[in-house]
Amino acid sequence: MTVGASKNHAVRGVSLLKSQRLAVLPIDSYDLDSELSVVDRHEYSGEYDALTFGAWSCHVLANGSGAESDIAFRPHSDRLALTELGKQLPGIMSLVTGHFSLDRLQWVRIFSLRDGIMAPHVDFLEFAEPGTRVQVPLRTSEESLHSENDIVYHLRRGEVWKIHTTVPHSARSTASTARLSLCLDFSDAEEPVAIRNEAPATDSIRVIERPEATEAEIEELVDSGRTMTRESMRSDFRRFAALHYERHTPASAVFDWYEEAARRSGDAAVAAKAEAFRRYCIEKRADGEAFHW
Repeated sequence: MTVGASKNHAVRGVSLLKSQRLAVLPIDSYDLDSELSVVDRHEYSGEYDALTFGAWSCHVLANGSGAESDIAFRPHSDRLALTELGKQLPGIMSLVTGHFSLDRLQWVRIFSLRDGIMAPHVDFLEFAEPGTRVQVPLRTSEESLHSENDIVYHLRRGEVWKIHTTVPHSARSTASTARLSLCLDFSDAEEPVAIRNEAPATDSIRVIERPEATEAEIEELVDSGRTMTRESMRSDFRRFAALHYERHTPASAVFDWYEEAARRSGDAAVAAKAEAFRRYCIEKRADGEAFHW
């Protein structure tokens, strides 16, 4: 239930949005359709399955090792190396090299999302120094959205966004065709990302207006926890995350509702797992730590 933002809500939302649109790339000058089809067919190892619901996948074009199987983000000081997938995507890599400096670039990945949602999360919790994460949608639709705190917004194709990763944020797409977003990770959170040969931004930033959640809606969702089990709680979480996109609520509220629902199950193990998922997603996470449902 998302509609175009009213002018006042859009202005308020944009002013509070910590993520920034840095530029717009002349993406129509690149013939990428055949390469995006290669990404659609590329296998994904499931590294981030604990955080994703529906069809989400990560595809590595370049990293520090040159290995496609090396998916999980970590800072490194190695020279950027193309993976086998990256070598098959010269047009996408020319988009990267034509508009961005490689000096601080550590990872080039494509995130695919189709009929799915990512749990609200905070990136870089496990690292002492956060980097700078930039996303550029290569294929998207109006059904593909991002969120940050209580704001939901749409990234248009070719827009370059610096994602504010240290507050709860997420992504959802209800489209049947996968949204493909180029993700570039640079070292140093403070140093600006230099962008060359950009196009003028002619569209205003699109913030999505959602009605406030009613007490009855939240109570109905939370009370569904009475039937939550250890086997169902992973799939159950998707409903909680989805309400954040349909109603004007903070991303962190998803975990408040989910934890209360888990307590109503009457199963101490279910309640403990819900609390652990909150910690893992938005509070504290060790380097290399994995969450197991």
